Amino acid sequence: MAAEEDNSKGDKLHDSGLFERDVGITEDVRTVQSAAGEPEDILALQDLDPALNEKMHLVNNVRLKSYAVDSLVLLLQSNIAGPAYKEFGQVGYANGMTIATYVGMLLGAIFWGMGADIVGRRWAFNISLFVCSVATIVSGAAPDWASLGFFTAMVGFGGGGNLILDTTVFLEYLPSRKQWALTFLACWWGVGQAVTGFICWGFLVRTEWNCQSADNCPRESNQGWRYVMYTSGALVFVMSVARITVVRLQETPKYRLCTGEDAELVETLQSIAKKYNRTCSLTLEKLEACGTVKSAHSESRYSLRESFVHLSGLFATKKIAISTILIWISWTLIGLAYPLFYVFLNTYLASRGAYEGVGDFETWRNYTLTNISGIFGPILAAWLCNMKFLGRRYTMAIGALVTMAFFFAYTTVSTPAQNVGFSCAIAFCINIYYGTLYAYTPEVLPSAHRATGNGIAVGCNRIMGIISAVVASTADTGTVVPIYICAALYLAMAGISIIFPFEPYGRRSS
Repeated sequence: MAAEEDNSKGDKLHDSGLFERDVGITEDVRTVQSAAGEPEDILALQDLDPALNEKMHLVNNVRLKSYAVDSLVLLLQSNIAGPAYKEFGQVGYANGMTIATYVGMLLGAIFWGMGADIVGRRWAFNISLFVCSVATIVSGAAPDWASLGFFTAMVGFGGGGNLILDTTVFLEYLPSRKQWALTFLACWWGVGQAVTGFICWGFLVRTEWNCQSADNCPRESNQGWRYVMYTSGALVFVMSVARITVVRLQETPKYRLCTGEDAELVETLQSIAKKYNRTCSLTLEKLEACGTVKSAHSESRYSLRESFVHLSGLFATKKIAISTILIWISWTLIGLAYPLFYVFLNTYLASRGAYEGVGDFETWRNYTLTNISGIFGPILAAWLCNMKFLGRRYTMAIGALVTMAFFFAYTTVSTPAQNVGFSCAIAFCINIYYGTLYAYTPEVLPSAHRATGNGIAVGCNRIMGIISAVVASTADTGTVVPIYICAALYLAMAGISIIFPFEPYGRRSS
């Protein structure tokens, strides 16, 4: 970690390796310096709290670098639902695990999102992953389908918050010239999913651990899915403990700023700067000279009024309101298109003979290969979004359009080899869009209300996941029409990406 020195007003920045580039905010020119020679923020020209703007500007000059990881267990339900449903006599709603996961993730996104803006990032960041890990381990001992659904929802509840807080915390410690790394962070999705694939490949293939029929499937003959949950939960538990004992996250400077904890903020930054032999010229006097922050919280932080403050802050100006709405629409569209595609895919491919000769071993091998391919999408996106002529918006547009093309092309798949190839290509391309949207969302949201806006965005995504699970149970999944519809949704996402009002390239998050 390193604190970046706050240059005095009017001085020029000479060494780009040590100091952040001065960037002005204009609609057409992204790399113009501000008149005073100091970096401006993405939302600096919006009519927000003046004191908060001034203080945020100072703190942006001394931001720190942090580390975060994504949950490894959010895809477990889709992998263990089949074996578990078989063991429990196929009694209950077949898609219950999918709905339970999405309901948990929806509640988690809203709860942890708003909670992080009210009580702080630190507590939510540390607790959410712990909840996820414990629920995963306990779910492995579930005695019936209903209890498994409850603990699966708890896994989603913890994991849903973790996805939001990773980007929020990482961004609020990240130097502005390194904000592209937030997109790169999304490669952990692929890493986590690949690890899950390897674990499932090891435990869900062996016949002594997996029943072949629901007619004779006692618990002792169907331990594979339980081993998957125990192993994955233990791994995430170790990560959650490491967050507390190794990372030892302090409250983010941005949150302290919004709560008026100026003295604590300065003390934190200066102590870390001293630890890493860097200078930090930010002082309490400079922050107090900016005035008192009035718009970040209500008079009573633990009240309904506080929630209203955070919601209304996402619509503080017309431009911010448009940005917020378009972000939520984007998350809604991909939340429908992505899972719905896979809801219809299996039946469609089976009707085309693409699963002929594919056994359990090949199925989990292909699943793992697909998820490994997804790792590299955000890596390419991080490189693309840091190009001046593309930025975040056009990187998302490229990812959405290429994904759309592969979705349309998928309708020609008729062999197992083609299925694997197109699956890997789609996993790669979709994460170009998804990874960039994942980073773009917190970048352009106001800091005081960032976790709330991010949580609602992800919540919109989860609502669509619930709908896709219901559709899977009621619709005709053997037709090609839904695949075309899903592909067309990506065209809409590309169009929305281009008209986003804010471009974070070359600018700092507020």
